[in-house]
Amino acid sequence: MAKRRKPKYKIGDTVVITIYGTVGRVTDVKWLDGKYVYEVNKSDGLFLESALQMLSEYDGSVVEQEQIDIEYKFFFGDLVQVSGYGADLFKVVGFRTEIWRYKEDAWEDVIYELSRVSDGEWLEAGEEELTLVADAESADTFIQKLGLLYLVNKQDQAVKNTNLKNLIRKAEFEEIERKKEKKELIDNLLDIFNDYRILYELFHDQEYYQVMRVILRKLESLVNNDGKSPV
Repeated sequence: MAKRRKPKYKIGDTVVITIYGTVGRVTDVKWLDGKYVYEVNKSDGLFLESALQMLSEYDGSVVEQEQIDIEYKFFFGDLVQVSGYGADLFKVVGFRTEIWRYKEDAWEDVIYELSRVSDGEWLEAGEEELTLVADAESADTFIQKLGLLYLVNKQDQAVKNTNLKNLIRKAEFEEIERKKEKKELIDNLLDIFNDYRILYELFHDQEYYQVMRVILRKLESLVNNDGKSPV
């Protein structure tokens, strides 16, 4: 039985992939169908010896491989606002990098794929269009607080649209619920108020200020124990 010859290249050798003119480092050597094949830069493809040459022995021109480091400002699950969409909240569901290269110019664009919290509408936006509201870890808690405020306001609106009989029933129900949940509701409203106060101080958006006023009215009505929100 013939003795197997040694491979021409070993792990760690710097070689040129001659068909591409690119430089890489041998990261694995395999024996396949009676031939040595080589992995370069941990890539999925394997190269025959005939496709490689030691860099020190290569006479052709070498194509330099560009190393690009992209720093992402937002990640999966982050809660953001988008320029031009007011106080609407979006969640980051994906992102990609578009690389542009021209003879005298070069740049990279990071595009984020978003889903609007209120209705799931899909949107793409550039990094410069986004403002972080809450990171992925605290996004769900923030949304829950917004949902509580929505339910409180929705209950108030329902009272205005019902007849007198339903108003009485609603008042009786709220009286019972208020005794059980008044403290918890006040605490949650204060949390929401503080969140919106921070957002208002950061962005000076009048929508945040209006929400703060609504919360204060609701707190006043709870403290007064009358269950009615002043107009």
